[in-house]
Amino acid sequence: MARAQERTVENRPYCDLRPVHFGVIVGTHFQDLEFENFGPSTYTDADGNLQESLVTCEQNTWDNGFHVGVLGEVRMTDYLALRIAPVLYFANRHITFTNLKALDTKGNYLQARQDMKSVYITSSFDVIYAAKRFNNHRPYIMAGIAPALNLSTKANDYIQLNKTDIFFEAGLGCDLYLPFFKLRPELKFMYSLGNSLNKNHAKALKDKNMLPYANSVSSANSRMIALTFYFE
Repeated sequence: MARAQERTVENRPYCDLRPVHFGVIVGTHFQDLEFENFGPSTYTDADGNLQESLVTCEQNTWDNGFHVGVLGEVRMTDYLALRIAPVLYFANRHITFTNLKALDTKGNYLQARQDMKSVYITSSFDVIYAAKRFNNHRPYIMAGIAPALNLSTKANDYIQLNKTDIFFEAGLGCDLYLPFFKLRPELKFMYSLGNSLNKNHAKALKDKNMLPYANSVSSANSRMIALTFYFE
């Protein structure tokens, strides 16, 4: 009797039996760049002289953004599903360069900053493994890959990211079955699998004073933490 009382009326009891279903996506996320600094280097300045430089680069904080998209999900078994989700991510990264070879008027190391607008179009291919539904909730875990197109490259930035990237993503969530739709909150972590840095960008810079900063980084990896709400 006590066990029977744990059960409640199920909302939308047959929605998971559909072979294919669709939905919309909204959410917020935090972006970060993990840099590997080059260390001491030399460059040729505007006067043709060889100069030494030592500049460090970092993104001081995880910068907040938002994302929107759509999804299509294919039911493979009672517990497995394949999800395809094109998503548009918007954010603005704040990069700080510290020149350890130059001092400002107060005796501090000279710093330069770059506001890097970030706009990605991704298409996630995720495998979802869900537990058995109980009442009106169903937890799950997910993992997959997300090829990405970077739309925000600028020619006059100190550093520039590649126009294409690919992310590995993994996370967890829970299906909440409401009377008129299914809501799915999900938290996932995304990490770029390759070097996100455009290594040819420094060669195209016309202002040679930017070279110590442009050459300060040898590699960069994009990272995101995304809280997403799926409406199906």
